[in-house]
Amino acid sequence: MRAIFSILGLVLVLAIIGLLAKKQLAPTAVSPAAGSAVVTTPAATPQQTQQQVKQTVEGTMQGAMQARPMPDDK
Repeated sequence: MRAIFSILGLVLVLAIIGLLAKKQLAPTAVSPAAGSAVVTTPAATPQQTQQQVKQTVEGTMQGAMQARPMPDDK
């Protein structure tokens, strides 16, 4: 009796793990990040895209430096 419950428990756990793995491995629709500031249009040149990314990174770095100033080294 104890062996039957053990085997049923293992089968149940394997079924749950299989369902979770199936759900994780299923392809999902990729949506753009909500805070994404870089929006490219089909007519945008690579130089324009590069400039947009550069401006976004610089703005983010400036905001981070203002929000968390680093302590002075002595």
